[in-house]
Amino acid sequence: MKILHLDTNHPLLIDQLKTLGFENDENYSDSKEAIQKIIHQYDGFIIRSRFSIDKEFIDSAKNLKFIGRVGAGLENIDCDYAYKKGITLIAAPEGNRNAVGEHSLAMLLSLFNKLNKADQEVRVGKWLREDNRGLELDGKTVGLIGYGNMGKAFAKKLSGFDVEVLCYDIKENVGNKNATQVSLQELQEKADVLSLHTPETTSTVGMVNQTFINSFKKSFWLINTARGKSVVTSDLVSALESDKILGAGLDVLEYEKASFENLFSDDNMPEAFKYLIQSENVLLSPHVAGWTIESKEKLAQTIVDKIKTKFC
Repeated sequence: MKILHLDTNHPLLIDQLKTLGFENDENYSDSKEAIQKIIHQYDGFIIRSRFSIDKEFIDSAKNLKFIGRVGAGLENIDCDYAYKKGITLIAAPEGNRNAVGEHSLAMLLSLFNKLNKADQEVRVGKWLREDNRGLELDGKTVGLIGYGNMGKAFAKKLSGFDVEVLCYDIKENVGNKNATQVSLQELQEKADVLSLHTPETTSTVGMVNQTFINSFKKSFWLINTARGKSVVTSDLVSALESDKILGAGLDVLEYEKASFENLFSDDNMPEAFKYLIQSENVLLSPHVAGWTIESKEKLAQTIVDKIKTKFC
């Protein structure tokens, strides 16, 4: 079987597939249109987020047996059409779930203890102890929306704290010893912290809007290490201004392009984003929650293992 690699990944990915008997070609620079002209030559291809895989591209891949995505989600692939064509879709959420769990916890603790603000102040000679008095996580209720690989990983990290962890998921019976599954209404009544761990779907895009935010009984903190389009940024800003949301840790943004590399190619920065970057109670990172030295290797290994199980 011939595999085309469209993004660079950990070297073990190609090395181990070669050992398993696969023929590997690499093309990290040609346009989607150029790739589409040659994709019929391959039984499978492996991609991160270089471009979207739509119906037209899939139709050109006449011999395609699988698509491997070195990441957690498959939102850049027309999954329904791929399934109809009998193509196996392989993702690797197991590879970076621990990294996402750690990053979510780091963001939450940093916000509670005002670490980003305090660091910047000390660097310019300000020593404001009372202004930087923090909060403790113990005694709080943390609500997780989405309790798959990422949600479970974060809940496991929280198990070392004296906190109540609640989870809401569209699937039944996913709760475990680290989180109690509840209705969305109960989560909104009790949560001091909301952390998102949902994929990008038609039901999650724009999910965190004004109505959703105002359904929470208490003011709360928001952590989003999932998908940027789940949060309506302008509504988030309004909630920050009114103190309905007390602070936000955002590893992902509504404005991200598919490649995740550039936010504003035309330099047209939205007013809501200008507010975020000026806010002391907002912590931002560039979609790197699952982007660690260790997860790069684990993501690649997960893809290899799944290909091996299915096709060897």
